[in-house]
Amino acid sequence: MNDPTTALVPAPTLAAITGSGVLQLLIYLAVLLALVKPLGWFMARVLEGKAGEAPLGLGRALGWLERGIYALGGVRTDGERRPVETGWKPYAAGILIFNAIGFIAVYALQRLQHVLPANPAGLGAVEARSAFNTAVSFATNTNWQGYGGETTMSYLTQMLGLGVQNFLSAATGIAVLAALIRGLARKSSSTIGNCWVDLTRSTLYILLPLSAVLALALVSQGVVQTFRGPQEVALAVPLSTADGAVVTTQTIPLGPAASQIAIKQLGTNGGGFFNVNSAHPLENPTALSDFLQVLAILVIPAALCWTFGEMVRDRRQGWAVLAAMLAIFVPLLFATYALEAGGNPRVQAIVGVDGESATAPDALIGNMEGKEARFGIAGSARWAATTTAASNGSVNSMHDSYTPLGGLVPMWLMQLGEVVFGGVGSGLYGMLMFVIVAVFVAGLMVGRAPEYLGKKIEPFEMKMAMVCVLVPCAIVLVGTAVAVLIPEGYTTSNPGPHGFSQILYAFSSAGNNNGSAFAGLTANTPFYNIALGLAMWFSRFWIIVPVLAVAGSLAAKRVSPTTSGTLPTHTPVFVLMLVAVVVIVGALTFVPALALGPVVEHLQLVGK
Repeated sequence: MNDPTTALVPAPTLAAITGSGVLQLLIYLAVLLALVKPLGWFMARVLEGKAGEAPLGLGRALGWLERGIYALGGVRTDGERRPVETGWKPYAAGILIFNAIGFIAVYALQRLQHVLPANPAGLGAVEARSAFNTAVSFATNTNWQGYGGETTMSYLTQMLGLGVQNFLSAATGIAVLAALIRGLARKSSSTIGNCWVDLTRSTLYILLPLSAVLALALVSQGVVQTFRGPQEVALAVPLSTADGAVVTTQTIPLGPAASQIAIKQLGTNGGGFFNVNSAHPLENPTALSDFLQVLAILVIPAALCWTFGEMVRDRRQGWAVLAAMLAIFVPLLFATYALEAGGNPRVQAIVGVDGESATAPDALIGNMEGKEARFGIAGSARWAATTTAASNGSVNSMHDSYTPLGGLVPMWLMQLGEVVFGGVGSGLYGMLMFVIVAVFVAGLMVGRAPEYLGKKIEPFEMKMAMVCVLVPCAIVLVGTAVAVLIPEGYTTSNPGPHGFSQILYAFSSAGNNNGSAFAGLTANTPFYNIALGLAMWFSRFWIIVPVLAVAGSLAAKRVSPTTSGTLPTHTPVFVLMLVAVVVIVGALTFVPALALGPVVEHLQLVGK
């Protein structure tokens, strides 16, 4: 009999694809699209509204608080008590200063948590380089975690540091997007808004109300929300350790988790309260909580496409961008499910425990390694594709345990630049940079003026757009190259192509502000804490500043009248052009690296 570890094994089948699994994915997409218009309309009213005004009665309920924040913050107002708007440079300076203060606050809380209250487990100060990495991570909306939340962070650090930063980093993305939309919508203007107003209104009227509703829904499903410390409970069945000792109790971590989980999903943050993130039964206990959380990841990024169309007074533009995102996301979502449903061919080739061939139909259950049985393959694949399409990074299964090609898809979704929905605000402004590139390229191809929404696309806008496109790519590839060349970087549990994939995934995640990870890479080391921290910081703010520069440049331009020579940017042809630009850039940049990791591993899996 051939050794199954060396023999040629059959290719994966798709026997584990089920009607219920496909239906799960279709229902998810249907509900997501149904929420785009109402939520997009609501956010447009918030971002366009005056101080103290907001739809659905929120202005009456929270307007006093908004005005009080402006007064305490010293936001200047004009004669009609409207906040004074600024150009792109003061706007960018405000964003950078605000996020630098957030970084310092989170770092200080971690280093001082052992002497601060709300620490029932008596956890000590976080090590300096780990604290640096975490502070950068949460300030940049990445939420990369090189630590176990329940064993490292006090309740105060989780709430006042990580939880608050989840709101503020998400609000930063919405604010920058709002500034860019104003740049596209205005003509001959020297201003693009007021960053303090955009940050306040995004937090107060969008993120806080939605998070409150979701947190209550999660609590109803059993997600914990308490200030009680860890609880020791008796095991129903005592266990024996390897040395013969009998274990009769288990310590269960608790904490104010539901409130942080709500904003971690809605703000596309992703950092888990517990170490295993959304696979933890107290963080994601039921099928309904799983659906609500994975829906929350994409609902704001998707709805912002409608907000964009509403604010530029051409809803067709918003639908075109949303269509491009869906054209990339939907095939990759179903591809992830199909690849995991196909299972591991080496497992299928060996003899089952019951003595029957594992290739029998009842054994073709797909690749369940690293997945929660309560979510299954379809629910796990849905989350994996969604969390990497957005810059979320939370997980309900272990991506490291996916098949080689099944793990390649989430990795490539990140490498596309987190623009297929992407982060709250950041995904859409990143996609609009690709739109500028697509308009320019299409204009050159057909001999038409490169214009978008009546604004001429000139060398300055193209240079800034290319910075936004290329910086994350450079960070990922250079970081990975450095890591595999030095001993401090090659701290993986797997040599060969899978170990390379773990490193490539880590820098893809940090370089695109995602935050998810392949297991097996020891990342809480001096090298990775510093290297990934710098990758997260530069990939966030080396994009935000060029985006705001584009906003300022476009706002100052006049609107050119539409003529027969103007390239339409709302048609299916342009949508296909935009999709091609995104995919080609991602393919040309990362296919060689992917060939060294998951592609080689797949060939090893199905070959000798």
